[in-house]
Amino acid sequence: MKNTIAISAAAVLALATAQSHAFSQPTHKRIVTDAIAYMAAHPDTTEYNKLAAAAQASGYSMAQFAEVLGQGAYDVDDFADTFICGAVTGDCVEAPVWGAGSSIAKYTSYWHFQNHTRGSDVHGNDLGGYNYDLLTVWGEVDNMAATWMTGDHLDDGQGGMTGWCYWWSCSEDSEYNTYGITEANYRQGSSSSKSMYEDFETMPFQPIDNLGQHWYNEFWKQPTAQTLGFVLHTTDLLQPHHTWTTSDLNHSGWESWVEDNYSALSLNDDSLVAAALNSFTPVDPQSQDIRPLLTQGGSISYSQGGVVLSSTASSDREQVARIVIPHAIAMTVHVLNHAANRF
Repeated sequence: MKNTIAISAAAVLALATAQSHAFSQPTHKRIVTDAIAYMAAHPDTTEYNKLAAAAQASGYSMAQFAEVLGQGAYDVDDFADTFICGAVTGDCVEAPVWGAGSSIAKYTSYWHFQNHTRGSDVHGNDLGGYNYDLLTVWGEVDNMAATWMTGDHLDDGQGGMTGWCYWWSCSEDSEYNTYGITEANYRQGSSSSKSMYEDFETMPFQPIDNLGQHWYNEFWKQPTAQTLGFVLHTTDLLQPHHTWTTSDLNHSGWESWVEDNYSALSLNDDSLVAAALNSFTPVDPQSQDIRPLLTQGGSISYSQGGVVLSSTASSDREQVARIVIPHAIAMTVHVLNHAANRF
């Protein structure tokens, strides 16, 4: 366990205002719309025509279709699907009080990691998600969260977890059965028990490829642009903080820099995306499991992007951005190519 320390209100405010999401929501959306634009420019090597036919059959123009997909990728950061309950107060909330503007603005963001610094997790996933106790890199935001939520547990509805249950606090205002719904959805063939989620500081959150697989399964059962858009939030796997796994370490500066320089540096350059496509093994047309493709994306950001956790130099950031953004677009193209055959 890492050294967690009591943090003053002033420090909390300073950290909250200094941090932000991984890829920003507008960047998530831009990656998706750029992937569709690439497909439109290369209908001979992509499944663009099938995608366009599906959009038309659903009453969308391609511009509208791209907008809905991109908005779906954007919206995942706003999900109200993860509540954590105070060990003492019993109060179940979806965000820390200092969360506005922070890298953990909502607790749902803890499902958006795939830790490439370690191996398999207690659930049986080949690569686990966020688990504070097992982080190999971390910063003050990680420590602050673990200090703030020591002993707090995942909301399990009326399922029985009630924290430490002091004499003045044995009741709990459950808001959402996160264990029974969200965690169960993201389990995807792995195994879990409530005891794994009794204390925040040792919670083994499911990895983001399981999140993507859940929504891809929902899309497969009933194809909609929105559910497919939710899948595409998995471009977080091309954000190095999400594969090195930390809520801190220049998170905000990197995210803002990417959004600010996306167009100026032509990070969606056609030739960069074309080259990046060759870095992936496409999903087997006979398979519904897209997780091997998503993990390939995570491997790229982990192996080639770690410098942005320690360096704020524009030259370092540009070098990494020219790798991860084209690969995020390319990974999205591969998912859309596979999905086009389901409409």
